[in-house]
Amino acid sequence: MMNEEEKREMMMDFERNRQMLASLSGQKQQFEIQVAVIKASLEELKDTKEKSVFKIIGNILISKSVEEMTNELKEQLEIFELRLKTVEKQEETIIKKLNSIKSKIEGKDEDTEEKKTKKK
Repeated sequence: MMNEEEKREMMMDFERNRQMLASLSGQKQQFEIQVAVIKASLEELKDTKEKSVFKIIGNILISKSVEEMTNELKEQLEIFELRLKTVEKQEETIIKKLNSIKSKIEGKDEDTEEKKTKKK
């Protein structure tokens, strides 16, 4: 049977992991937005008849060839997709850990309940 101190520690661990999951979910959402924006930009570049486009860097506009800009965006897309996969794996790991902690907390209580029921 789990004592109160162990139970309290597990619940604190559960809460820490829950907060990490919330943080990862926020990061995941940001990466998904970046991926969508980059894909939309690549679509526009694919359809344009222009030879050059402008890129905003800070407070200035820089002229770049469509080919250069396409390559740059493809590199950025790769980076964000990789980050997204990494966050998804971390998210999956934390969810498994949360489920494990939850079942330990609940499982110990269920064992206690089962023993009480069997004694009757």
